[in-house]
Amino acid sequence: MIFYFSGTGNSEWIAKEIAKKQNEEIRFIPEIIQKKEFYYRAAENEKIGFVFPIHSWGPPKIVLNFIKHLTLEFSASNYFFFVCTCGDDIGLSKKVFVKALSTKGITCNSGFSVIMPNNYILMKGFNVDPKNLEEKKLKESVDRVRYINDCLNKRVTGLFECKKGYFPFFKTHIIGLLFNKYQISDKAFFTTNSCNGCKLCEKICPVGNIKVNKKPEWKHNCTLCLACIHKCPQTAIQYGKETAKKGRYYFEKK
Repeated sequence: MIFYFSGTGNSEWIAKEIAKKQNEEIRFIPEIIQKKEFYYRAAENEKIGFVFPIHSWGPPKIVLNFIKHLTLEFSASNYFFFVCTCGDDIGLSKKVFVKALSTKGITCNSGFSVIMPNNYILMKGFNVDPKNLEEKKLKESVDRVRYINDCLNKRVTGLFECKKGYFPFFKTHIIGLLFNKYQISDKAFFTTNSCNGCKLCEKICPVGNIKVNKKPEWKHNCTLCLACIHKCPQTAIQYGKETAKKGRYYFEKK
């Protein structure tokens, strides 16, 4: 069973690739939360995986909230792992996530990070990757996911290949803390006159936070996954003063 969260598609692609190769079912975390289906029973020898993006050098709040409410019956035969996607590095996200699982009595057997194209564009100094770097990351991610699947096939234990990067404590426990406390808000989203009311943003928002009445209205339950701003076909959705001249990115299978 693979539980996953994704906004612009990086983690969704990886979750589906792993589910296919491991012959496991796939579950979308926002749908689980919406339906309040938090009870699961693992089959004998089943692999249980968690796939998610890194938000400001930490697991997304929605993922940690899901773990908090999860009730999972399992045995010693089950194998637990996580795969997280990031633009560059993950800080101490591994430590945070493994600790969250431990509160449920779960020992994580392995964990991996996969470098994927950047999508964070909300603040000064942050933008999508140049096209050549984006293509390089996507190409390398194919081999990386293949390698991860090989490790999962072998049920490798104690292997955590996660790129912490420089100053991981500061990134996760200072910047990440401030991000979760002050940055996760939809108040700065707005649309320009190029919005044609197509309702795509309403359809793709993973948490049902957008309602289109001629133009999008945000309902203040945002996870800041940025699906709406990146997938808007008119580039009509903006956030504050920083995004108008910045690029857009969402995963498209080549």
